[in-house]
Amino acid sequence: MTNVHPGQRVAMLVDAQNLYHTAQSIYTRNIDYSSLLEEGVGDRQLTRAIAYVIRADSPEEESFFDALVDIGFETKIKDIKRFSDGTKKADWDVGMSLDAVTLANHVDTIILCTGDGDFSRLCSHLRHEGVRVEVMAFGSSTAEELIEAADDFVDLADRHETFLL
Repeated sequence: MTNVHPGQRVAMLVDAQNLYHTAQSIYTRNIDYSSLLEEGVGDRQLTRAIAYVIRADSPEEESFFDALVDIGFETKIKDIKRFSDGTKKADWDVGMSLDAVTLANHVDTIILCTGDGDFSRLCSHLRHEGVRVEVMAFGSSTAEELIEAADDFVDLADRHETFLL
């Protein structure tokens, strides 16, 4: 990775739903959030680490949320919305984007951990503001426009033994 140096202030924003679904569908395993944070930040200075999670009332989710906090993440939790037709919706796209734009004045690099192509416009905006943008996600489920919009892309699949439990 070019333009990476120890003095850089870094924020990591993790779309936990996005990573979870890919890790489960491809590997039937969970993300190692400790390694994700450690490998993403490297020898740079961590300013904020935020994990965006959905509460779906499953029994093990509270211990998962607690584990994220123990690792060093702030958790932002949103309840899943259930509609009258039975569909469910919950995503953090707007919340993550607002946080990224707010953090842009306080960091040198923002690491987005998501494969969602909706974030490609955010990448372009942040880069225009002078912020380096790195994306960490599974290549097979990452939108091409997101990879192209970022300064650097780390395919978690290339080192899945590092990034999966």
